[in-house]
Order: sequence, then structure tokens, then C-alpha cells
Amino acid sequence: MKQLFLIIGAPGSGKTTDAQEIQKRNPNSVVHYSTGDLLREEVASGSERGKLIGGIIAKGELVPLEIVVQTIIHALQNAPKDIVLIDGYPRSVEQMNALHEKLAEQDSVKLVKVIEVAVSEEVARDRVLGRARGADDNAEVFNNRMRVFLEPLEAIRAFYGKQNLHHTINGERTIEEIVTEMNDYITLQIKG
Repeated sequence: MKQLFLIIGAPGSGKTTDAQEIQKRNPNSVVHYSTGDLLREEVASGSERGKLIGGIIAKGELVPLEIVVQTIIHALQNAPKDIVLIDGYPRSVEQMNALHEKLAEQDSVKLVKVIEVAVSEEVARDRVLGRARGADDNAEVFNNRMRVFLEPLEAIRAFYGKQNLHHTINGERTIEEIVTEMNDYITLQIKG
């Protein structure tokens, strides 16, 4: 059975970098997918769905639920390792519920924990606007992305908290400190 860890956090929280580092530390057992990367790969393919996704991402809005869930389920089913980290999901209550329903319909993937990399809005803003990698890294888009992240956050925390699946890690430390704590936590959960 594949063991799934969802890693959530504000834009600029470092969740993608953290997950990539954990995969590097555990190359034989861990695979990492960023929902953002999975969607960007679709955009880069030039497909009709990719063009649709590209337009939505450029505005800082959420990609339609059906497309995102299909992308994630496909990645999970084809994952080459038993421990799967997915960052950037869920970003809405609807996404959370849709994944929960899909996971309940099967027995090949188990959601082990939802790890939140917590940073203040100020730290997130400084990081995102400081890196300015592309057209989606400006103050207006950041503010929209932050609003989209914060609106459902309490409901997501409550849902996973009731199932004892939510865990928070302080994301305002060095990458080394964050990754070491997250890696140790994941290892502990798998060993049960």
C-alpha cells in the first residue's frame, strides 16, 4: 500500500523545497509531486487542457477540481515508490472532500498525515516577492494567492484534525531544520 503525505502551506512557505529535500534524502523510498508542477507540465505540453490551466494559473485562481483530482490520482496510481509526498494540495474544502472521497473508494493508497508548513503572511510575502521567478510573482497575484490559501484553511485544519491527520511544522527556520524535523516525523509515522 502506498503511503500518502500531503504538505500544505502558504505561497512562499517552502513546502515544495522541503518535499524535494526529503525525496533527495530518501531516493529509494520517497517520491514527491507538486500539484503546481503537475499542472505546469500539462501547460507546457501545449494541450487544450494545458492552455485552460495556464490561463487560470496566470490569474492566481484555482484550477477546476476535476482536473486537479484527475492529475493527482493519476500520479498516485503511477508512483514508482511506496511513500508519496504531494505538496500544494488541498487548497480548498472542495479539493479536500474530492480527494477524501477518491481515497475512500480504493485501498491501494492510505493518507497518513497532512503536514502544514506554517509561516506568517509577512514572511510568505517577502519570500515570494523576493524570488520573483515569473509573471505570477507580483504583489497583486500574491495577495490573491494568499487569500485563496487562507479562506479554507481553518476548515481544512478542522477536518484533518478530527481524524488526527493534521500536523504543523514551523516554516520560519532554516531549510535544514525544517527538512530534518519533517523527515524524522514522516519516518516515525511510517514505522508507526
